[in-house]
Amino acid sequence: MRGTTLLTQNRFETRVREAFDDGWETIGEELPVIQTQFLNDQAKSILFKNDSPDIPMAYSLNMYRGCEHGCSYCRARPYHEYLGFNAGIDFESKIMVKHDAPKLLRKAFENPKWIPQPIMMSGNTDCYQPAERKYKLTRQLLEVFLEYRNPVSILTKNALILRDLDLLRELASLNLISTLLSVTSLDPDLRSKLEPRTSTAKMKFKAMEELSKAGIPTGVMVGPIIPGLNDNEVPSILKQASEAGATRVAHTILRLPQAVAPIFTDWLEKNFPEKSKRVLARIMMTRGGKLNDPNFGTRMTGTGGYADYMHQLVHALSIKYNMVEPRNPLATHLFQRPGEFNFLRK
Repeated sequence: MRGTTLLTQNRFETRVREAFDDGWETIGEELPVIQTQFLNDQAKSILFKNDSPDIPMAYSLNMYRGCEHGCSYCRARPYHEYLGFNAGIDFESKIMVKHDAPKLLRKAFENPKWIPQPIMMSGNTDCYQPAERKYKLTRQLLEVFLEYRNPVSILTKNALILRDLDLLRELASLNLISTLLSVTSLDPDLRSKLEPRTSTAKMKFKAMEELSKAGIPTGVMVGPIIPGLNDNEVPSILKQASEAGATRVAHTILRLPQAVAPIFTDWLEKNFPEKSKRVLARIMMTRGGKLNDPNFGTRMTGTGGYADYMHQLVHALSIKYNMVEPRNPLATHLFQRPGEFNFLRK
C-alpha cells in the first residue's frame, strides 16, 4: 500500500506530463505495482544546519532521502524535487541511500571547528524507515555518536528502534540520547491509510515501554494533529503514551507546504470524501485562510482559536498525565575524538 500514487509536477521542471486518451482504452485501467528502488546518494557531507527558529537543534542528519513510510502529509516530500524526482510516488518509491553516512559523520566530528552539540536524527525522513532493516545505517551512526560521545536526538514512527536498544542504553547512561515516538492515530484503519508503512500504534507504545524500562528518555510526538480527522484522539494518545512510560510531549498541527497540499488533498478526497471539505476548512482556520503558512514562528503552530485550543488542550493533558518532565540538556562536555583523553569522561 502507498500513501499516494500521484505523479506530481516537479516545480523545477518546465515540461508538464498529462494523461491522455491514446485510443487504446488505457485511461483509468489499473497501474502495475510500483516497486521501491534504492539509489546511491553520493553526498559529500552529512550534517545539515538549520536556520529556523522553530527547530530547537541547529543540526540534523538524514541518512536516507525519500521515505517508504508513505505518509501523505509528510512535509519532506518537496525536498525530493531537488533531486529531479516528484514529491508524490517518487518520494516513497525512490529512496536515496547515503552509504557513506558513518564515514561522513566521523569526518565532521574530526573537524577541529566542530562544536559538540545535539544532532537531530532524522530531520526530514525517518531514520528507522523500512530501508534501515537492510542497510543498518542508523545503527552504524549511533556507534559513531557513542564513539565520539556526541549527543543525539531521535524522532521515529517505527518500532524498529528497539533493535538498537543496546546502543541506546549505553548512550543514555552518558546522557547522550533522547527519543520521541510519533503517534498520529489509534485507529488502525486511519493509520494504515494515512501512514501505510509505519508501525502500528500498539507497536509504538510497546517501543516506548521498552525504551522507558531501559532508562532511555522517551516521549511522544502527537502529530500532525489534523483538524476534523484525528484531533479527537489526542487525549487517548497522551493517556496511553503516559501509561507506556513517556515523560514528555511534543505536538504539531498539520501544515501543507508546496507539493504536499495537492497530495494530501487528493488523499483526503479519495479516502474520506465525506469529511474532506470540513477538514480542509478547519486547516485553513489555522493557516490564515490558506492551506499553509510558511512564516517562522507560526508555521509549526498555526494561529487562531482552534490552534490556541489544541495547544492548551495538549498542555493541560500533559500536566494531567505527568508528562511535563523538564528536558535536561544532553551532555556535550563528554565529547572526545578517538585517541584523545577527556578528563570529564564518565
